[in-house]
Amino acid sequence: MKIFIDSADIEEIKKAYSWGIIDGVTTNPSLIKLSLERRKAAGVQTELKDYITEILKIAKGTPVSLEVTETTGEGMLTQGILLYRLFNSVAKNVCIKIPINPALTSDAVKQYEGIYAISELAKRKIPVNCTLVFTPEQALLAAKAGATYVSPFAGRVDDLLRTRSQTLFGQDEYYPSEGKEDKTKLIEDNGIVSGIDLVAQCVEIIKTYNLPTKVLAASLRNPRQVREAALVGADVATIPFSVLNKLLIHPKTQEGMKKFVEDSVQEYKELVNKK
Repeated sequence: MKIFIDSADIEEIKKAYSWGIIDGVTTNPSLIKLSLERRKAAGVQTELKDYITEILKIAKGTPVSLEVTETTGEGMLTQGILLYRLFNSVAKNVCIKIPINPALTSDAVKQYEGIYAISELAKRKIPVNCTLVFTPEQALLAAKAGATYVSPFAGRVDDLLRTRSQTLFGQDEYYPSEGKEDKTKLIEDNGIVSGIDLVAQCVEIIKTYNLPTKVLAASLRNPRQVREAALVGADVATIPFSVLNKLLIHPKTQEGMKKFVEDSVQEYKELVNKK
C-alpha cells in the first residue's frame, strides 16, 4: 500500500519525505489556507502560487492532489485544466481533485457534474483524484468515468455511524471495522457498517471489474485504521502528519530499546563508533 501525506504544511511534508516512506501528497484549499495563515502569523509572507510550487518540488516524482473550488461541471473542468497547465510543468506530478457530486442539494440535474468533469479531464490525460466518496456505487461511477484515484472517506463514515448511535466520541477514536451493534442490530449506512467496510467494498468492486482506478483510503484518524486499510487491499492511504507520527509507537518497542541501551557493552560501542 502506498502512503500519501494529507497535509499542506511544507515543514510536515519535508519531514515526512525525509523518512523515505511517502509516495504522494493530498491537499485541499482549506489545508493550504491554514498553512499560509500559520506562516503569516510567524511573520513569513508567501504568495499562494509560490507555496504550491514549493510543495510540488518537494514531492517531485510522486503525485500531489490539488482541488478545484467550482461546483459546476464546466467550472470544475476549466479550473482543473488551469491548475494542471499552471503547475504540472513544475515537477510533472499534479493530480486534480474533483468531488464525486458537487450538488449542494438533492437536485438531480447537478448530481453528475463531478462525473462530467472527471470524464473530460480523463479524456485530456489529466490525472484525477475523485474525492468525497461515501458509497461503493459512487466509486464505481468515478472509476468508469476515468478517475485515477477514488477516495472513500473512512473517518467521516465512522463519524456518521457514531452520530446515529447517539454516542459521544473523539475524532481520533477507533471505530471497529466490523461495525457496532445498537441494541439488537448493526448500525449501518445503506449497508456500510464502518469506514473500513466502505474502503473494502470499493476495493472489491474496482478489482472485480478490473478497473485501472486506485482506491485511496482517506480520512484516516488512527494507526489501526491505517492497518485495516492495508488489510482490505487499499492501493493508497492518505494520512495526516499527526497519525503518521503514531505509526511506529508501541510500549514494548520502547521497553526493548531501553534494555538494549542499558546492556550495550562499552567495547562494542567503541568498535562501531570508530571513525
